[in-house]
Amino acid sequence: MATLTAKDFKSDQEVRWCPGCGDHAVLAALQRALPKVSQALDYAKERYVVVSGIGCSSRLPYYMDTFGFHSIHGRATAISTGIKVANPWLTVWQACGDGDALAIGGNHFIHAIRRNIDINIILFNNQIYGLTKGQYSPTSKFGAITKTSPYGTVEHPFNPGSLVLGAKGTFFARSLDVMIQLNEDIMTSAALHDGTSVVEMLTNCAIFNDGAHKSLSDPAVRADRTIVLRHGEKMLFGKDNNKGLVLNGMGLRAVTVGEGGYTIDDILTHDAHSDNMGIHMMLAEMKGPDMPVALGVIRDVKDVTYDDGVRDQVKDIMKTSKIHCVDDLLRSGSTWEVK
Repeated sequence: MATLTAKDFKSDQEVRWCPGCGDHAVLAALQRALPKVSQALDYAKERYVVVSGIGCSSRLPYYMDTFGFHSIHGRATAISTGIKVANPWLTVWQACGDGDALAIGGNHFIHAIRRNIDINIILFNNQIYGLTKGQYSPTSKFGAITKTSPYGTVEHPFNPGSLVLGAKGTFFARSLDVMIQLNEDIMTSAALHDGTSVVEMLTNCAIFNDGAHKSLSDPAVRADRTIVLRHGEKMLFGKDNNKGLVLNGMGLRAVTVGEGGYTIDDILTHDAHSDNMGIHMMLAEMKGPDMPVALGVIRDVKDVTYDDGVRDQVKDIMKTSKIHCVDDLLRSGSTWEVK
């Protein structure tokens, strides 16, 4: 099989996202990740299919030179599920927005995660409905001023990480649109995961919610306000990489190595493969003036998958079934002839 490159996954369509939209960077990361996935798994280009719902992010299938399916609002996860169960040979990628996936598509989203279907979900989270011109979404900050909340929202937003882990998700990662190399690594890890992978991409909507993630993405503060988690490595962050996370009772605490008696040995080591959901949940929910926001692969554990279960069940039934074709089905049970 010929070696694939990012160019092989770029379609001939003009990319029509607004200048400054974070979706451009996510697309670039995916196009760079898939050649690595192909090499690691010996996948031909024909194995890839990209599915989307409705929204700005849902234009992504047009920009990928793969099989694609542009579905309807909130139903991308249902379509992805059907594709994977019907043809397990395919590797399914899904592009969806915070409104598309978590509002009208919320039930499909959590049940795909619960079933652990082997699909890869990229959740574009710009905390706004962009395509329909600036209504607040399920992830908009409390008090956000938008077209549909001119006096501020009075709803608490979803934390997608908490939602995924609460549904017993086996893979969850988070990143910023501007961190293309990290995003490429995360998407590669997501593809290698057997089961539902959810990658939350914090993206910028330059038109309707510009700067929503600036407090994290600004290079001047990013090192102190985010922590990039890597399996097997110490949970360190900060401009000088001298801050870290320790367990403080039943929670996490950020400390400075060398101060207050803390040494590097006190800093937690990230274990993305741990069965300890509690630590992963704490990392997914971590925020506050003294705590960084967790980026990278937070959870990556093995479990049985729905599509494998369906396949194995069908094989077992076929061994003993008397029905092997449609004619057998039609002539089974109570039948009669009309002459």
